[in-house]
Amino acid sequence: MLPRLDHVVIAVSDFERSNRFYADVLGVEVEAISRGRYAYTLGDGQQLNVHGPGSSPVPRAAEPVRPGNSDLCFVWGGTAEEAADHLIAHGVEIELGPAKRHGGRGSGTSVYFRDPDGTLLELISYS
Repeated sequence: MLPRLDHVVIAVSDFERSNRFYADVLGVEVEAISRGRYAYTLGDGQQLNVHGPGSSPVPRAAEPVRPGNSDLCFVWGGTAEEAADHLIAHGVEIELGPAKRHGGRGSGTSVYFRDPDGTLLELISYS
């Protein structure tokens, strides 16, 4: 049996601002977890563990992720145009797209934007 991705780590500079952004824009459930961290859960058992000011994760990467230096793609259930409309409705600036891209499930259309720290985020539609 092959392994599947369970969670990834992102870092933020302001928990309150990022918690609000990810909950409002991506619909994550925000949960305080151990060592001053948060977890953002979404979809079917997918999670972002969030490191930030005052958190003390153990163990951690040899070169810990910093705010703004991640690049994440999320599958959007509707069309890329609907994803763009959703982002605009939340006051989020679209950096690129809708544009044809290749993702984990093959060919799709995606929209790029950034979180408050500059992390590059993408919503991809396979519709």
